[in-house]
Amino acid sequence: MTLDVVKTILPGLFSFGLGVIFAHFLARFLSARRMWKKRAGKRTLSGEDAPIFNALHKEREVGVPKMGGAVVWASVLSTAALFWLIPFYLPADIFSKLDFVSRGQTWLPLAALIVGALVGLLDDFLEVKGTGGHIAGGLSLMKRLTVVACVALLAGLWFYYKLEVESIALPFVGEVGVGIWFVALFVLIALAVYSGGVIDGIDGLAGGVFASIFSAYAFIAFFQSQINVAAFCAAVSGALLAFLWFNIPPARFYLSETGTMSLTLALTIVAFMTDALGEGRGIAVLPIIAAPLLVTTLSVIIQVASKRWRGKKILLVAPLHHHFEALGWPPYKVTMRYWVLATMCAAAGTIVALVG
Repeated sequence: MTLDVVKTILPGLFSFGLGVIFAHFLARFLSARRMWKKRAGKRTLSGEDAPIFNALHKEREVGVPKMGGAVVWASVLSTAALFWLIPFYLPADIFSKLDFVSRGQTWLPLAALIVGALVGLLDDFLEVKGTGGHIAGGLSLMKRLTVVACVALLAGLWFYYKLEVESIALPFVGEVGVGIWFVALFVLIALAVYSGGVIDGIDGLAGGVFASIFSAYAFIAFFQSQINVAAFCAAVSGALLAFLWFNIPPARFYLSETGTMSLTLALTIVAFMTDALGEGRGIAVLPIIAAPLLVTTLSVIIQVASKRWRGKKILLVAPLHHHFEALGWPPYKVTMRYWVLATMCAAAGTIVALVG
């Protein structure tokens, strides 16, 4: 038990330390190369100007670098590589036991993290250069959704055919078989989780919320004896805390697409790893643990539907966190209240996962 605790927590500490070092140099690098949007302003999904959002963020839309999410995935990958390499040079038994990189538990989430990081990095680069398919440059939404769907499809097929998982677990019910529809469910959940990435809109907001979510799954995986998955989640949480050190107001850089795509893809894999495969309920509790992401996505869907079918808005501006800003809440108040709610949701979801 003691070794399992150390194996889970230590990657988080290393990831945090490495992240602080990386972030220090990354912030200088990005600022020196002016890696930020060259023109302030956003448009709605229907192509109209978003005047309220643009008024709220006209001073922060430019001048703050993107690509800050590189701190997170670079720290996690470096930590994983470090714990994997140490046993080759220090062959003591204790070091081999601390290695959390394994084919059975962490290859898939690490692979998803890498793919999301690279595609997101490309999107961020194109956006700061002002090229690409949408108004601010970068990859179009359809292209990004296609990438997420393809990664999820491959992962879902791996779970179904290779790992022979064809069911999900429900609290107080048990496993429910869905057959080949498991693959489609995997893709839908991945797209839904990815859509929650729009929460990255205020300094410190997304980093704190994602840190709570991955911490919850670290607890769940630990109590399922999936120690490698728990260590991976702890490493992500540690990296996010390092990112937050530089992202709390005033932010030195933004999480942006390279952060949100990598995190949401990895989160989807982890949720399925802690579900039927780990004899848990990782999928059923996802809407609870990741409630801030869910609510953020729903606020956009409701706003768009209302404008289309009723001809008027429900919120002053979507997503929801910007609505609170438009009401007059200072950005730091929105962020800190989201952090509080994210912590409570993570705790509630963890309890349901463990006792349900």
